[in-house]
Amino acid sequence: MNTEMNNPLMVALQQFEATEANLVKLERLWQEIEKLVPNGIQFGSDLDYEGKCRAFRDILSALPMIDGWKPECYLLSLNDIAQSRFDAQELGELEIIIDVENSIEAPGIDLREYRFKFNKKRLALIQDTLSELIDLVNTDIINLKCNPGSDSFWDALKDHVSQIDTLLGSSVKRPQRWNDLIRHLHFGSLGDFQDIEQIDWPNVKAGLSKSLYDANNPIIVKVKDLSDLVASRPHGPVAAKLEWERLSPDKFERLIFALISAESGYENPEWLMHTNASDRGRDLSVTRVVVDPLAGTIRSRVIIQCKHWLSRSVALDDVTTLIGQMKLWEPPRIDIHVIATSGRFTSDAVAFIEKNNQSDTALRIEMWPESHLERLLAARPSLIAEFRLR
Repeated sequence: MNTEMNNPLMVALQQFEATEANLVKLERLWQEIEKLVPNGIQFGSDLDYEGKCRAFRDILSALPMIDGWKPECYLLSLNDIAQSRFDAQELGELEIIIDVENSIEAPGIDLREYRFKFNKKRLALIQDTLSELIDLVNTDIINLKCNPGSDSFWDALKDHVSQIDTLLGSSVKRPQRWNDLIRHLHFGSLGDFQDIEQIDWPNVKAGLSKSLYDANNPIIVKVKDLSDLVASRPHGPVAAKLEWERLSPDKFERLIFALISAESGYENPEWLMHTNASDRGRDLSVTRVVVDPLAGTIRSRVIIQCKHWLSRSVALDDVTTLIGQMKLWEPPRIDIHVIATSGRFTSDAVAFIEKNNQSDTALRIEMWPESHLERLLAARPSLIAEFRLR
């Protein structure tokens, strides 16, 4: 039995592939139909035009709905087009003339709308798996760096990149340096790996991470007119505390990533991945940019560790363990270590961190507990809404 048929993701991808095959046929047919529509008023029939319209309608019937919608695409005959244009010219009203041309172009507009919806749905289908594969490639590269020349780790890297390629399909644009990554994987020399680690994958990963989280996705609003809310003059206590329990550990990491990605004083945010982390927890790397009017621009490398802990506080032992993990991400040197948690810090942990920051150590530790994050998010209500924390 074909194991792919037992894989729900592959079954779903096959349905999307079949849908896209029909969509591509429709897009091609529409371009051919458009070219056969004469300019101006011209009565008569065209067997080629009629045949393409029949094929178009036949393929259209095979398209599945997306969120309960699919194009209806009513195709006018050439005589109907000529008659509509003739009637509009007789009336001499610009609005009617425009309406006629819009009705002729309507199938193309509907196809573009379907393509937009299709691409969004396909991205939603692959998001979780794509995120997992990005982490696996990070792990493969670290393993190869520690074990140069290992065929098994090299094969794993090739396989995971190949899976990413399959997932992207045509709905997600290949990131910058994708072709360079594929070429270096093919040749597989030590120099190729250095290019993959230092140039290709960082660029590819940044592009993939950007495509994972669509900033243009709408947030559901349950009111039609905001004026109605104001007119009702609502009163009541203001809840400053956020509902952290609504987030999974992964969503908490995404929240912190979104927070640093939206700030002008932070550059090049990216995910990092522990190869041996028991919870497969990811750290975040970002460059903090401070513009000093006298000293100029100061850039600091920041590593952020996210701990979505609702039932316990970050203790002294946790802090020392997390500091030890910083060595995984050097070089280059880490200037600031941020521990972000949906919980709190114990008094011992706070005392240790304060003592560390007063010493001559180069590493500064910052605490971002629940109360600090709530203050940050209070000034960024869009993130509160996006992650449904209220």
